[in-house]
Amino acid sequence: MFGLSELAIILLVVIAVLCAKKLPELARSAGKSARILKAEARAMKDEDEPAAAPRVIQGETAQSAGTATPDESKPEGTQQPRQ
Repeated sequence: MFGLSELAIILLVVIAVLCAKKLPELARSAGKSARILKAEARAMKDEDEPAAAPRVIQGETAQSAGTATPDESKPEGTQQPRQ
């Protein structure tokens, strides 16, 4: 009578007709699930690989406020008192 492929097609048509309002929402949630699964698989793969050496970027070194030399720490125009 009907084969398996014909029954599957009929079932898909019935689902499409009965759930037409919810199909965009189902497709959106399936897409989100696929993205999450892909991200988790990539994260697991990254954990297995050894950590890469840190990149060194050439440039100037900035000093923080706490590491200034005594001459640099006094405001301009001020003098130290003589003893």
